[in-house]
Amino acid sequence: MARTRCDRLVVAINSDDSVRRLKGEDRPVNDAESRARVLGALGSVDLVVLFGARPEEEDKPVQLLQKLTPDLLVKGGDYTADTVVGAEYVLSTGGEVWVAPLEEGKSTTSTIARLKGAA
Repeated sequence: MARTRCDRLVVAINSDDSVRRLKGEDRPVNDAESRARVLGALGSVDLVVLFGARPEEEDKPVQLLQKLTPDLLVKGGDYTADTVVGAEYVLSTGGEVWVAPLEEGKSTTSTIARLKGAA
């Protein structure tokens, strides 16, 4: 969906340490390299970048957005436009923020829940 709205699609992913800080010690399920390889293999993705890997970096992609200055910032539908990190910056540079609808049942959290229920 995001690719249909842009010329180049850059996907930013949290580092493993960042994911652990945000979601707990049992996350991520797949390490950053694996996640980046899968995303990078998609024909619609032009570049995958990692953020939050170094101690001086934030768990939120604000610094990355300031470097990239995207025309479009896309976030999944579990957010609202006013809760998207970096939205204020992107809008201030003339960009757009779009909250993409979620695909029902297609999340790591729901997959983990299903696997726990099957155990």
